[in-house]
Amino acid sequence: MRVNLPCGVSTIAITLALAFSLLWPALLAAAGIAGPVPADLLARQAAEYRAEAPKTILELQQFRHVENIAATGGGGRVGTVTLVNINPGINAWFVLTLDWGPRGRVSYHLENPRPRTQAIDLGDPGSPGVSIKTDDRTISCDLWSGTATALDQAQHSALPYAPLCEGRLYLRNRVRGNQTNLERVTDFLRDHVWGGEMIVRTVREEFYSDRFLEKGVPGAASSTPDGETLHPDWPLPAAFTIPPGERSSVPQDLGIDLGQAMSALMPGRWYPVNGLAGAYVSFAQPRLIDPQILRGDRGAVNPLDEVETDALDYLVAFDLTQMEVGFTLGTDHPRVNWSERPPGNMRDAKLPGPDGIDTIAPLVSNGMISPAMSARTIATFTGGFKREHGAFRYGPLAERNHGSHYGFIEEGAVLSKLIPGLSTLYVLDDGSVDMKTWTSDDDALLSRIRDARQNGVALIEYDAASGASVPGALVTRWGPGNWSGSADEKLRTVRAGLCLQQTDSRRFLVYGYFSAATPSAMVRVFQAYHCRYAMHLDMNALEHTYIALYVRAGNQIRVEHLVQGMAQLDKSEDSKVLPRFLSFPDDRDFFYVTQRGAPQ
Repeated sequence: MRVNLPCGVSTIAITLALAFSLLWPALLAAAGIAGPVPADLLARQAAEYRAEAPKTILELQQFRHVENIAATGGGGRVGTVTLVNINPGINAWFVLTLDWGPRGRVSYHLENPRPRTQAIDLGDPGSPGVSIKTDDRTISCDLWSGTATALDQAQHSALPYAPLCEGRLYLRNRVRGNQTNLERVTDFLRDHVWGGEMIVRTVREEFYSDRFLEKGVPGAASSTPDGETLHPDWPLPAAFTIPPGERSSVPQDLGIDLGQAMSALMPGRWYPVNGLAGAYVSFAQPRLIDPQILRGDRGAVNPLDEVETDALDYLVAFDLTQMEVGFTLGTDHPRVNWSERPPGNMRDAKLPGPDGIDTIAPLVSNGMISPAMSARTIATFTGGFKREHGAFRYGPLAERNHGSHYGFIEEGAVLSKLIPGLSTLYVLDDGSVDMKTWTSDDDALLSRIRDARQNGVALIEYDAASGASVPGALVTRWGPGNWSGSADEKLRTVRAGLCLQQTDSRRFLVYGYFSAATPSAMVRVFQAYHCRYAMHLDMNALEHTYIALYVRAGNQIRVEHLVQGMAQLDKSEDSKVLPRFLSFPDDRDFFYVTQRGAPQ
């Protein structure tokens, strides 16, 4: 069953998703992925999910499927083995617990690299491992027999993803994520120094103001006639007004190969990435936006100042008919404890965090692409705000749901609940991608959500009545919109955001890098590019707005950064570039884009 959701989920789509959620246990059982979870057990697990009480990360998984068998191990150990499929509808993450009674209890986070074609369950009582079922055979995988068990060896390898069962499973190990000097210092100040957040803010305002501003260099004169023919499979060009013969600015820091001279590029148009089908690059200067857009919605968007009007912005579009999107937590961020931002009356002293947890253990976040996905990955980019900034201090959202901490889901595991009113990108079990402002009715989708990330409030929302995209209601509200920046509302800085553009035949996920912008400037640019919905990502530094593309030619990978300075976030070894997120663990969360392939 496939439910394609347009930007702004319709009532029909929600109804279909709810029906699917009621049917999914039987469907999974028929597919051999997991036995049906009894309705009464689902109800109890849903109650645990909703409860305002301290809980474990497993109790936060309302769709989990649990198996238990008696087990024996090396040295005469006798005990119980428990296997928890975190979300059988996604079928990717498992927690295996060996309980040897007085001899100890240990849990392992297992990943299924082929969730659509491979089922994992426990074998018969006394079995030394799990059973792996594919379409044509069943494989017994020994994990805990003997004294030096396969699990012990995988754990001692210290690999982020340690292969088990000849690569049919991975053990996710805790590893240390890479941090830049900026990240290391700011984390230290925020975690260990009283008033550290104020120090970070002061340094940012005094030394980082407009540090990444780019105005470009003069390019060729405009000579394209009106009525330019549009390529039907490309993203829609921006609604720009460029007087004939005017010399517009062109990028000087663009690090992506477009197969032609920079001086020949025109703002607002899309150019295919050389060697990477389905990816396109464009650039913009807000001063060129059609005046009807630039001056429309008076009061809903602040006027743009001279700096952000002239600043260059870069955009990358990914064709969602050819690509899929995923989300991964960093080793350290975002966290699941309390943010200090919400008012005191929103913080329940009985709870270790807004969802009743302050750790995701025994689940492991390891800040890099799974080996199962790395060969198909064509891009990565930094995710959203850290937990300390991912909640509201002012406004209506600060006064409900414990301050409305930003939620996130990875591989079907709810690591922080999705909160109504927040801008959300999510990926369903069929790989379809959507963005919307979350509502409580949308919780009907939870059993089908593979990945999701919330990040503040909407920059742009789609108005179904008018068929137009409009600025989010809080774009001009610094506090209630939680737009960060300084306390005196100086909001202009380097920023990143995402939007969805839909043409007659395609949907595109568009990443935007803004070299010096306020939320209002982001809105105007995304409106000019015909986006239906847009959300903020992160801000203030290149490590927070990083994006890299991976162009493959045979066994070679060419790493290309949207802005050349982002290359300093990667590593190198033997003159080879080791890209962030793809080659080594990172402390920050990120999105990744992969080529669509055969189901795994």
